[in-house]
Amino acid sequence: MSCEGNHETDCSDVLAEVWSFLDRECDVDRRVALQRHLDECSPCLEQYGLEEHLKLLLARKCGGDQAPDEFRERLRASIRQTVIQHRGVEIELTRATVERGEN
Repeated sequence: MSCEGNHETDCSDVLAEVWSFLDRECDVDRRVALQRHLDECSPCLEQYGLEEHLKLLLARKCGGDQAPDEFRERLRASIRQTVIQHRGVEIELTRATVERGEN
């Protein structure tokens, strides 16, 4: 999508990141750039508004369900174990890189 306007941030980039923007998952600088674009670009602001309404609708219709405490604790334990395993792999990869003189 393009509105043919001269923007610092391309319309397609803004629309690709609209959910990150809505969920406040982008860093401050990126959020400012996206907000600036939305303030200047009516077509993107309109699309953003549709996405925002969809997010609110989903939250209202699907947001009340919560996983049981036991399941959430098992999930946390699994994530911790995966992180620990990946750290070990990362350490081994780093050692191998240093030993080969690639660092």
